[in-house]
Amino acid sequence: MNAGPRGAESRSWIDGLPGLVALEPEARALVADLQPMEIEAGRTLFSPGAACSGFAVVLAGSVRVGLNSESGRALVLYRVGADEVCVQTTLCLMAGQDYSAEGVTETNVALVMIPAARFDRLMAVSKVFRTFVFQRFGARLQDISKLLETVAFARIDSRLAQVLLARADAEGRVAATHQALAEEVGTAREVVSRQLDALAKAGLVRTARGEVTLLDRAALEARGAL
Repeated sequence: MNAGPRGAESRSWIDGLPGLVALEPEARALVADLQPMEIEAGRTLFSPGAACSGFAVVLAGSVRVGLNSESGRALVLYRVGADEVCVQTTLCLMAGQDYSAEGVTETNVALVMIPAARFDRLMAVSKVFRTFVFQRFGARLQDISKLLETVAFARIDSRLAQVLLARADAEGRVAATHQALAEEVGTAREVVSRQLDALAKAGLVRTARGEVTLLDRAALEARGAL
């Protein structure tokens, strides 16, 4: 991990986040001295059983939060980007519990770590900070509820179609391995491989190593709605 000041950004990181730009003077003073850190992709930020020592405010990049089972299965719960909050971290700080999921930097990430004691103080004195945390916490819980509903009730091919459509770029390419897609869908890699083969035979996608190209978005959208 490479941590340190980032020039002008380190002096004004608060103003770069819409949810915190209106922080009250007392609250701003509590965090103004904190320096952004840069963390490379693929680093584990927290894991199940670990204690939470601070509240990470993501300035740029993406952190993937997910569950891993003893059998090797995995499920992506959500991602944390700029101006968003991590449900796991918020719960750990407010309830005094250890982490129950894993957080990994999916890209290079810039973040500020607010120590637990300062987080508690901010929650006590700053309406702006409380609103920032609770509004985003609530929105994230809604996302998780939708995910659980999808995993519990939607068909595998429908879930896979939704993931492919959500992750495709403007040219219809999805840069992801079968294992990564399985973690998004909440199933085994072998199941995703079979589903992709079926979609390819139907002319809906084209597969290559580490990549899927969407050929018929309309048909995939229809499948995703099942």
